[in-house]
Amino acid sequence: MEEAVAGCVATLGKAVDTDWTAVKAGRLEWDCRETAAHVAGALLAYAGQLAGRAQQRYVPFEITLDGDEDGLDPTDNAGVLQVLETTGALLVATLRTTPREVRAFHPFPFRSANREGFAAMGVTEVLLHTHDIAEGLGIGYEPSPDLAEAVLTRIFPQVRPGPTPWATLLWATGRGDLAGRAPVTDWRWSNNLVVPAARLTLQGITPAAARDLRQGGDGGFEWIEGGPFEGTRDAAGMLVKAYEAGVHRPEWGVFALVRTEDGRAVGGMGFHGAPDEQGRAEIGYDLVEGARGQGYATEALRALSQWALDRDDVRSVFATVDRDNAPSQGVLERAGFTQVGEGEAEYAYELRD
Repeated sequence: MEEAVAGCVATLGKAVDTDWTAVKAGRLEWDCRETAAHVAGALLAYAGQLAGRAQQRYVPFEITLDGDEDGLDPTDNAGVLQVLETTGALLVATLRTTPREVRAFHPFPFRSANREGFAAMGVTEVLLHTHDIAEGLGIGYEPSPDLAEAVLTRIFPQVRPGPTPWATLLWATGRGDLAGRAPVTDWRWSNNLVVPAARLTLQGITPAAARDLRQGGDGGFEWIEGGPFEGTRDAAGMLVKAYEAGVHRPEWGVFALVRTEDGRAVGGMGFHGAPDEQGRAEIGYDLVEGARGQGYATEALRALSQWALDRDDVRSVFATVDRDNAPSQGVLERAGFTQVGEGEAEYAYELRD
């Protein structure tokens, strides 16, 4: 966030003596000054959502760029940049002091985001609208690839990576072209899905987190001792492959099972992909050894299966389990699944709507 705002201020500072109200910001209907004010308002709003723990709607306040009581005019271009620096600093301070498990309201697409999501949205606002303003003012701008990559792998999980992160982000938001891809005319970012269970929350794993898990990291989660289990790392690797191929659908990906009592992850659960043409979604799961035998997998499986079956495009949830894995068979049966087939090494289970 700090890097994004600093790059914005440094770039736009080159044109501080230009009339920002005289030209449109890139392809937007706003002029350059209106666009800068929008960015400041977005950063302040995100800080307010997290700081106030808003759950149902945006906190009803907004920013205005008025003159002060001494007659000074902070609405000149230098003043606008100062407001951008200030609202960016407020969001950074809020991100640093907000616990990881806190989520606050944001409408798209699942009506909440955590601090990582708000950080990514804030960076996106800064990067894209700095590009818009710079384009309108006729000055060059390109952020670091790492910033664009961080945004793409956190809140654009459905977008297949392109030749460079910045070119991909511009294309994904209707601001540029990529060879072999149709122009984008309608877009939204996608924060991770969170599904509540009895003593857990199932938190969608982003491509950024999946890459870290695949490489031996913790994916940004605090795991109980012994975690994450190897099955979760394998599933994270499959998620990364799907993301890189452009076929990842975040709601049909992998979820970390996080205890509500202490915010620690105890396992992973997820789908093998989107439902097939018959409306069947295949599911799999594992638990860290220290969390087994406590009912966590059953609770999570009930919650995630019900979430899937509540959708119009799902008719059944399917799972396979080794013939000698009696504990996992018990999890499926307690979650309401029925054995529907058997092979040489596995049993097949299904839960229908």
